[in-house]
Amino acid sequence: MRRRTHQEQRRQARPRRERLYGAHAVAAALANPSRRCHRLIVTQEGAEQLAGRLDPRALPLAARALLDAPQIVSRQDIVALLPEGAVHQGIVLETAPLPAVDLASACRAAAQAEGGAGTVLVLDQVTDPQNVGAILRSAAAFAVDAVVIQDRHSPQSAGALAKAASGALETVPLARVVNIARSLVVLKELGFWCLGLDPDAAEPLAAVDVQAPLALVLGAEGQGMRRLTRERCDLTASIPLPGVMASLNVSNAAAIALYEVARR
Repeated sequence: MRRRTHQEQRRQARPRRERLYGAHAVAAALANPSRRCHRLIVTQEGAEQLAGRLDPRALPLAARALLDAPQIVSRQDIVALLPEGAVHQGIVLETAPLPAVDLASACRAAAQAEGGAGTVLVLDQVTDPQNVGAILRSAAAFAVDAVVIQDRHSPQSAGALAKAASGALETVPLARVVNIARSLVVLKELGFWCLGLDPDAAEPLAAVDVQAPLALVLGAEGQGMRRLTRERCDLTASIPLPGVMASLNVSNAAAIALYEVARR
């Protein structure tokens, strides 16, 4: 077994940092007391835009200090820090990852809420960061209690995901799990009714007698839910599409389904 070098040991011991970019994502992270923010890197225009969005008096002390004295750089310096094509608005925040979310703890509170009206989104094979971010944004808009994704092959909770979430990453718990099918079993034990969205399901979502607390399960566009995930659902339903398109982007499907559930 190869012994680790001193440099490798130091690298492993160093706390991992993420980079968030864009005004909405960074402003929400600075305002989140659960975030450990380390460095705010901005252009002069970015600093002015961010200052206009935030009330320093409402920020945690560490975030307030960063906002008061950010690192001012050129736009070219910002571009060099980020993936190609990142829409950054001249604003980058280096931060520690958010604390891990325990599925049972997050969802137990939702199930025990008054009236048991909690809602959880479960994403099976949804790996595109833009889609996950957009779903988090819809989840925040419809007061979803948690979003569940599989840890393996899932996007990082920063970068494109955080940008697409437009601040929702800071308000909606994102639970990463090892196995989606087993997680549905956990949710059922907590009292959740598991409803899967399946374009081939005979019953349309509008006709389903939705029960609460609800776990709404969505698969990736094209592939859909895996067999075992579908089998763990109590019921499947479809979103009828009368037009020429055979399927919806998963983030659009999530928004439509959440609206239909909230409407009732």
